[in-house]
Amino acid sequence: MKNCFGSLTSFVVLTLFLSACNKNTPPTSSTATNTGAQQEITASANTEPAASATDKPAEKVEWLTIEQAAALMKTEKRKVVIDVYTDWCGWCKKMDKDTFTDPKVAALINKYYYPVKLDAEGKVPITLNGHTYTFKPEYKSHELAVALLQGQMSFPTTVYLDENFNMLAPVPGYLDAKNFAKILRYFGENHHKSMNFQEFEKM
Repeated sequence: MKNCFGSLTSFVVLTLFLSACNKNTPPTSSTATNTGAQQEITASANTEPAASATDKPAEKVEWLTIEQAAALMKTEKRKVVIDVYTDWCGWCKKMDKDTFTDPKVAALINKYYYPVKLDAEGKVPITLNGHTYTFKPEYKSHELAVALLQGQMSFPTTVYLDENFNMLAPVPGYLDAKNFAKILRYFGENHHKSMNFQEFEKM
């Protein structure tokens, strides 16, 4: 598969750690630069109403650090979903309040993923696979966030990794609960291995 970090020469080690990039990416927000089929998916997703949490069991997302997710991966393989945010991002806060608290979203995350929160402007060093990533003043961002977002610093962005920490897709932009649940199922249930997102939506 195509390497996700080809232009980020300063992140060679992370390239080995997060190596593969799936081109069948689901919808992004209107703030992101989309091409071809991705634009169609975005238009389709943004026209649908948010899911209702009525009469659903109250599941909660138990957020981890990425180091904790990597440690858990050694005993039980799961995909990883990373919420890359900043403290000043209003849409990030809205996603925290409305999307991640939805019982269906929480149930899907808890079933298929290790959920990780990553502050894109965090100052705390992060060590993965023997390499330490730090805050880079020249980017005004954490080195790991720059690599995961492929230099496209749009917030919020949700990053999906497979069970071996390979890149599936970074998905920039706010998503309501209904559309976010679709993407969680698309990757979590491995539909991305046999069809693109448009085909999945027609199921």
